[in-house]
Amino acid sequence: MPDANIAQAERLNSKSIYEIIRRDGDEELERPTNSLIWSGVAAGILISFSVLGEAVLRLNLPDTGPRYLIENLGYSFGFLLVILGRMQLFTENTITTILPLAAERSMTCLRSVARLWSIVLLANIVGAAVAAAFVAFSGAFSADLLEVIGDLSRHATGFPAGEAFFRAIPAGILVASIVWMLPGQNGNDVLLIVLFTWLIAAGDFTHIIAGSVEMWFLMLQGDLRAGPALFRFFVPVLAGNIVGGTLVFALLAWGQVKAEVEAEAAPGRQ
Repeated sequence: MPDANIAQAERLNSKSIYEIIRRDGDEELERPTNSLIWSGVAAGILISFSVLGEAVLRLNLPDTGPRYLIENLGYSFGFLLVILGRMQLFTENTITTILPLAAERSMTCLRSVARLWSIVLLANIVGAAVAAAFVAFSGAFSADLLEVIGDLSRHATGFPAGEAFFRAIPAGILVASIVWMLPGQNGNDVLLIVLFTWLIAAGDFTHIIAGSVEMWFLMLQGDLRAGPALFRFFVPVLAGNIVGGTLVFALLAWGQVKAEVEAEAAPGRQ
């Protein structure tokens, strides 16, 4: 029998990681609608702590060269809450639900994926709107902090549509990478999430759910009209995150295990 410590320290191979995520995806696809809605709304609310964390650090750090890199650590707070809390975040589902679809390739599975994506995306956006309204109107935040949140929000939603789309692709890849790498971590989950989400913020990449908090904040303040919010920010960033998480990362991840998975599933294989 191999030493238990050695067995525990062994790295999971790609096929093992695929199987873990595929099973998670199957479970998510079968979850009741009410569970998806409440989990998605919670994720939309909690992701607002990414915006708040970054704003608090910017407000309180001296305006020197390294401030930009340090303040972006605040962007990790919301993702830590959502991912470690196992909430439904749309950009995680661009890989978890796609691996079962890639393996099964059936209309039934495709309909299940479309159902989950629609519910979770809508719930995330509703949660983001609730969080933005609380930030804007509750009186819990100082005028200085609200001004910083406004500055961050105008920057995040102010890219031209084409640029917003291309900036969203790396963000989709990085979130999918977190999902792919988490099963192989032995107590390093927090560090992994912090590093990858920090890179999203530091790289000025666009994320549809965290960015929706900023979008709603500006709309509620009257600083952003519905047309530009939808067509300059929301649609291109959503498309870019899907391309990065699904068409790039998920399909590449599937490609590296496809032959092994299909060989095991072949008739007569023991």
